[in-house]
Amino acid sequence: VSAATTATQSVWIRAGGLFVGGNNENSVAAPTLTVLPPSSVELQQGKATLMCLANKGFPSDWRLSWKVDGNSWSSGVSQSPGLLQKDDGLYSWSSTLTLQEDEWLKKTVTCEATKDSQTPVSQTLRREQCTGQ
Repeated sequence: VSAATTATQSVWIRAGGLFVGGNNENSVAAPTLTVLPPSSVELQQGKATLMCLANKGFPSDWRLSWKVDGNSWSSGVSQSPGLLQKDDGLYSWSSTLTLQEDEWLKKTVTCEATKDSQTPVSQTLRREQCTGQ
């Protein structure tokens, strides 16, 4: 972690993100997103559960949402509450999206993290990026 300080705010640069803030109430760190594909065993059962992992965000009210082929998708979605990491004071979350196997085979899936007026963060996964699926 490196830091630069101005008269009114500190800027912390961490691996994978930028942490900006003058005090805890105004500090914001965009999480880093990772989308994990469904397992091949699950696909053989006709469904596909994808997981979005959001790490090192602050504060805890970032929301995860899903898009399928660019359209908002809420069916088959669940989300965990933010989990505070003791080592750095940042939060981690996860969200799952369950699709039918044929929907996964034809679609592009995006996980997006949003918070108020902050610039959204997103990660997209296409089936063809996954080996063995």
